[in-house]
Amino acid sequence: MVFDRKTCAAALAKLAESQVYLGTSSWKYPGWIGQLYEEQRYLYRGKVAKTRFEKNCLSEYAEVFKTVCVDAGYYQFPQPKTIEFLAAQVPDDFRFSFKVTEEITTKQFTRLPRYGSRAGQLNANFLNATLFQSAFLGPLRAVREKVSVLIFEFSHFYKKDFERGRDFIAALDTFLSQLPSDWQYGVEIRNESFLHHDYFAVLAKHGVAHIYNQWQHMPPVSAQLQLDDSFTTSFTGARFLLTPGRKYQEAVDSFSPYDQVQQVDADARQAASDLAKRAIEQAGKKPSVLYVNNRLEGNSLGTIMAVLANLGLLPPESSS
Repeated sequence: MVFDRKTCAAALAKLAESQVYLGTSSWKYPGWIGQLYEEQRYLYRGKVAKTRFEKNCLSEYAEVFKTVCVDAGYYQFPQPKTIEFLAAQVPDDFRFSFKVTEEITTKQFTRLPRYGSRAGQLNANFLNATLFQSAFLGPLRAVREKVSVLIFEFSHFYKKDFERGRDFIAALDTFLSQLPSDWQYGVEIRNESFLHHDYFAVLAKHGVAHIYNQWQHMPPVSAQLQLDDSFTTSFTGARFLLTPGRKYQEAVDSFSPYDQVQQVDADARQAASDLAKRAIEQAGKKPSVLYVNNRLEGNSLGTIMAVLANLGLLPPESSS
């Protein structure tokens, strides 16, 4: 399978005309050189210069794609200079989605080294709406017209975090009620037991999208699509991250450097196509966003080609 830049760019642009944006999670993958990226742009003394590549490849990415999910937002609050630099590399019709910083969405820090002295401690800023507005929304206001969905990703909660699912839903309701309503928000959860009417009702109450997510211990997106009320507002969002049952590190070890599709997830491809069709049918003024991660099949470019073919925007043989 050969990634066809020109054909894919035309198909993705056509899809965006229907207010459906299909892109990838992050973009700085050397394994895409020779597919999405032209090696000559990043050579220095005959070799690809890592710094040059990582600094400049977004502009080439945006020659084909109309959106990207900025996963790095999860690890630190956006820095104004960084955000403005990213926005300057893409055209006016490009849209960024951002994962909201874990300082807002983590209830208790795990014992990972990156947390330092806070490892294992409760997070005093969990669901802090004031901090979110100042430290996260603040830096994004300068590039507001290029920002799409802001995704609150909540890692799996345990009994020690919330005794009952309704306790999380009540806390989420309070938090969402404090946010400015002129941004697009999405909530991504990792507790299957939370996927019920009360959760979806709170999202619908605040005009927030349920982010359909393909993850190790979550039901596949195809199953989530069958749940009543899961389409909670006029736009939708999805992140196709892992085939359920596969561990994250296992996918990293098996699929790096992400230069080819290694294990087709036909169910995920069909679910992405079905969700895109539904978003087209219910399209409003706010765009819907669907993102594919390399760790789903090994190469998100190939996965996206297959989804475009399912939608009739590419010839079927393009994704074979």
